[in-house]
Amino acid sequence: VNNYRLIFTTPKFGFLVQLKLVNNNQLIPLPSLRFALSNLWEVLYCALSLQNPGLSSDDILSLPLVELVKKLKEDTLSPDVVLYTYMEKALTVTKEVNCVRHFIPECEPFLQQLKNQKEKGLLYGVPVSIKDHIAYKGHLTTCGFSHFLDVEEEDSVLVKVLKKQGANPFVFTNVPQSLFNYDCSNVVFGQTVNPFDHKRTPGGSSGGEGALIAGGGSILGFGSDLGGSIHLPSSFCGLCGLKPTTGRLSSTPLRIGYYDTDGYFLLPPCMRRAVHKTRKLLQEAGHTVCIFAATVYCTTYLHVKYLSSLDFVRTLMTIAVWAQVYQKKFIEHWKKDKLDVVLCPVLGPAFFLGYPSKILAAVSNTMLYNGLNFPAGVVPVTTVTEADEEELAQHRGIYGDYWDRILKQVCMNSGEVLQKCLWINNI
Repeated sequence: VNNYRLIFTTPKFGFLVQLKLVNNNQLIPLPSLRFALSNLWEVLYCALSLQNPGLSSDDILSLPLVELVKKLKEDTLSPDVVLYTYMEKALTVTKEVNCVRHFIPECEPFLQQLKNQKEKGLLYGVPVSIKDHIAYKGHLTTCGFSHFLDVEEEDSVLVKVLKKQGANPFVFTNVPQSLFNYDCSNVVFGQTVNPFDHKRTPGGSSGGEGALIAGGGSILGFGSDLGGSIHLPSSFCGLCGLKPTTGRLSSTPLRIGYYDTDGYFLLPPCMRRAVHKTRKLLQEAGHTVCIFAATVYCTTYLHVKYLSSLDFVRTLMTIAVWAQVYQKKFIEHWKKDKLDVVLCPVLGPAFFLGYPSKILAAVSNTMLYNGLNFPAGVVPVTTVTEADEEELAQHRGIYGDYWDRILKQVCMNSGEVLQKCLWINNI
């Protein structure tokens, strides 16, 4: 493979593609760009297959994405083998349906670079396909036009994010000319057909993606959608497709409320430190962070569940009424402070076996958001430190009662137990 060099020239009309035999300087003309690249990559795959005799294409191609990522991260499956397997399958598929614009030679050296990184991203080692117009440094973005021959000077944001998460873009897919069509044909790379029926279209404008993925030549592809360009190929080719909301990830700084206690049950020092550590990082990132004081817990609401077992209480009110009243007041404070999100602690670190039943009151920090019916999530922040342990020794809680004493007892000597911060988003 190393004895050949691909030579591109761009005369007035179309492409002239040649293979140069390095040893004797002989030029071998080839009829088209796609033919040249497909044959070159087929030779490359054959050479790599000889180096990896254990290739089991069917086993790899049958793996769902989640399982494939798991095996790659666990090193029970080689990313090289996965790349070469999908490369071979993509070559087979495109010979039948003409869905590949061309392969990306940089995918192989990028893979070697990827294997040397310490951190493995969300899509570590996964070969992914990208639509013709998605910029990849050093390659064309034609949109199906013969006069769009300038190469990109840098990767698009999408490609940068994919690479950062460990994905490996290995192939460009075909599109209709100008992208404004839900067929998939252009004068440069020709007609792409549906893998299930070659008399039918795969849809567009992400039709090359639809055909390649439906044919099994890619496990995950990226396109674009202005009026159905992902939906239609998904429908025509029997795939799952997602068009996300435009501007979903805003770059505008957020206004974030925070607190380290709900006013009812004081959590241990390590959990409150996690909140303040996160608060500082958010401020450094340019967000506005302010104290949110609307969370002083309504103890009456907490105990309505038990009081309502009494007949006279049940006739006066229900839990739902109390929840609605409390939710209304909470939202009023939220809107008054113009918050986007709230940062607060969650119960932790992990208790010893048998203790949760002895300290039910400690769930006030999480039960609050069940009562409010707000979405909530938890993220890891840090681990328990010696300083946290020393401060815990002086911990009294808010009331200094039985529950506060039990919390102190169960949190001692937590060591390397993770602390968490609870993010609450009012959707």
